Amino acid sequence: MPKISFHSELSSFSLKEKIKARKWLESVVSSHMGKIEFVQYIFCDDEYLLALNQEHLDHDTLTDIITFRYQEHPNPIESDIYISVERVKENALGFGVSFEEELHRVMVHGILHLLGFKDKGELAEKEMRKQEDDALKIFASI
Repeated sequence: MPKISFHSELSSFSLKEKIKARKWLESVVSSHMGKIEFVQYIFCDDEYLLALNQEHLDHDTLTDIITFRYQEHPNPIESDIYISVERVKENALGFGVSFEEELHRVMVHGILHLLGFKDKGELAEKEMRKQEDDALKIFASI
């Protein structure tokens, strides 16, 4: 079984280039000296992710991603990453980028959190964007 897997709760969505995405995400983790035990990406809609947000995080807001880490220590990474395809589509339009680019940015955003990167505060957010941009360049080169 692959260390990184992709599942969809939506009949209308299936991740393209799964092998490339898996190789890319593994290379991002490896470049930061991380190790993966398992990471499961689950693609869903706003309603599904909102219910998780309310139930597990006591947040009553829409979001594009929720990352659940299953251990305290950073290595190896064991996680489920839920992504709202609806939020990604809307955000892509708002940012003027393709759906695929925004989806990849959100996918690696979850991995970067698992590697210890934060995005609260101006400096942390700037570093997170740099790491995302660097990772997107890696995806383009695979």
